[in-house]
Amino acid sequence: MFTVVEGIAESRMVLRWILFGVVLAGLVKASIDTDSFATYFGATFGGLALTIVVATIMEVCSEGSTPIAADLLTRANAPGNGFAFLMTGVATDYTEIMILKETTKTWKFSIFLPLITLPQVFLISWIMNFFA
Repeated sequence: MFTVVEGIAESRMVLRWILFGVVLAGLVKASIDTDSFATYFGATFGGLALTIVVATIMEVCSEGSTPIAADLLTRANAPGNGFAFLMTGVATDYTEIMILKETTKTWKFSIFLPLITLPQVFLISWIMNFFA
């Protein structure tokens, strides 16, 4: 049975990623003013596309991505972009793609992961931005 001490010890890895995300969100907030951030990453087609590109390149675990997604929600007023940032990171994660490749022994299924999920993420995010 877990004790509080064991729980704290086991949570160190997650807390590191959350701290990394908070620091990264702070750097973004300090370096990009709110108007520019809302222009580039706002609830537009271009803002959503740029969000997906950035999330694909800068895949951080979901714990680390959450502060940035919250910034997209609050500063850019784009709830769909926050959703897209979180989901695109998972859909294009190198580790998950390689696990699929190793499990299935083929590249077909591993390439299908981003090919099938990214259009769905884009569509759902666009709908979220449209109705927000």
